[in-house]
Amino acid sequence: MAETALISHERRRPFPKTTDPRVQITGNFSPVQEQKVRGQLPVNGTIPESIEGIYVRNGANPLLEPVSGHHFFDGDGMIHALKIEKGSASYACRFTETERLKQERVHGRPLFPKSIGELHGHSGIARLLLFYARGLCGLLDQTKGTGVANASLVYFNDRLLALSEDDLPYQVRITPCGDLETVGRYNFNGQLKHSTMIAHPKIDPVSKELFALSYDFVQKPYLKYFRFFPDGEKSPDIDIPLPVPTMMHDFAITENFVVIPDQQVVFKLQEMLRGGSPVIYDKKKKSRFGILNKSATDANDMIWVESPDAFFFHFWNAWEEPESDEVVVIGSCMTPPDSIFNEHDESLQSVLSEIRLNLKTGQSTRRPIIQEPSNHVNLEVGMVNRNLLGRQTGYAYLAIAEPWPKISGFAKVDLLTGEVKKYMYGDKRYGGEPFFLPTEQNCEAEDDGYILAFVHDEKTWKSELHIVNAKNLQFEASVKLPSRVPYGFHGTFIDSRGLGESGVADVYATSDLPRWSRQGRFLPEVPGIYWTFKNRRTIFTRGPQNLCLKLIC
Repeated sequence: MAETALISHERRRPFPKTTDPRVQITGNFSPVQEQKVRGQLPVNGTIPESIEGIYVRNGANPLLEPVSGHHFFDGDGMIHALKIEKGSASYACRFTETERLKQERVHGRPLFPKSIGELHGHSGIARLLLFYARGLCGLLDQTKGTGVANASLVYFNDRLLALSEDDLPYQVRITPCGDLETVGRYNFNGQLKHSTMIAHPKIDPVSKELFALSYDFVQKPYLKYFRFFPDGEKSPDIDIPLPVPTMMHDFAITENFVVIPDQQVVFKLQEMLRGGSPVIYDKKKKSRFGILNKSATDANDMIWVESPDAFFFHFWNAWEEPESDEVVVIGSCMTPPDSIFNEHDESLQSVLSEIRLNLKTGQSTRRPIIQEPSNHVNLEVGMVNRNLLGRQTGYAYLAIAEPWPKISGFAKVDLLTGEVKKYMYGDKRYGGEPFFLPTEQNCEAEDDGYILAFVHDEKTWKSELHIVNAKNLQFEASVKLPSRVPYGFHGTFIDSRGLGESGVADVYATSDLPRWSRQGRFLPEVPGIYWTFKNRRTIFTRGPQNLCLKLIC
């Protein structure tokens, strides 16, 4: 009854475009059903021999129809997986089985509040009260997590993790046939018990460490920094001093530093009491960047450099230039800063920019990389060659976000000269994040590789994967997909050499393996069979008939 009264109240006036479901999840932004593995897909052209593995991309895909306001970012996480093996391709898409999704599926309707689409003003407060009341009555269990795991994907320590900054990551297993199975919330073996993790952690291509942040918009410390070593062991948290809780979707790393943005889009829950949004643009706040040594044990030596009126939703790379005592940051500067969350009359602009942070003087400079105003295009979502992340790069591959929020193609931008080369998808064809895949780990040329991108034709209502040569932006091949792929967010690629380590382990027979313990805990003994692990991946077994088996971990 309380929910019905609340929905009736919310529908008395029209929703703003940013929370109107008829705007946010219409056309190819609308959800699709799960798709089991379909193989032997039609290929136009020839898939390059160097591409062997699985491309996975995340996105928001609401399982249940919204009953009130809904922002595109609010949808349940769905992963689209395209496996390429010896020039042949297969495809599947699956929901990430979050605790939120599983509970709502049981009830058959949305019950968890949508953080952007619903938590506005007095009705947002009422929704929170209703949510906690359901928890007190035992109808829901919010202690298991409330996140949607829809933003990005990272492959670290032999695990594929689906992320959104409102919860812990979710581990997803890739099966031998290319299907996806959710393992569950992953807290790094208890090391992330009471924390979340930012949607864009960074993996250093040299050290193989993963660097991450966690932010809290209710209580101090509002921000924590930590890292994971290649074996999955976590460093202690470092509290980053912030005066107010800042919305922080991304950050950057260099060879020696983490670069943390403290920008003007902040959380102010008290704005809900005044009938507004809790995510606001604070004009009085000064934008700045914090530079901290990666291996620091506290924030005492952190250097803060102001960068006026700069809001970056994503950062593409950063590096050090010791000769000038500067850290260079490459990202897309967005105005109005909160236009993704709040409705504006002013049209959005996303300008590819270079910011130089001088560690000695504490000064900064900012310049648009594309200097000629007539050549300006909105550039969002994309990447550099990740083998050079944190080191100086010459190129960035970025989505052409026009007409906003659709993506009509991608651009290869020379970060030194500002030269732009474009690959357009064609009439009424739109895509998503361009993913750069190098031909090998140590290519001589930075742009020696291929761009992968899902593309949807709004005339035929068909979707496909495009493979484009990154050197010359020439079309190489496309894979026709058996079902529509909605516009989504971020992805990654797992090489075929790593697929066996993402959840599938080989079991071998042997005759003389001892019973073995790890960290003082003996593995369970099965009659006639002894188990042990090698490199935390391979399981050896001795059975009565010395059988060679395959085990799904």
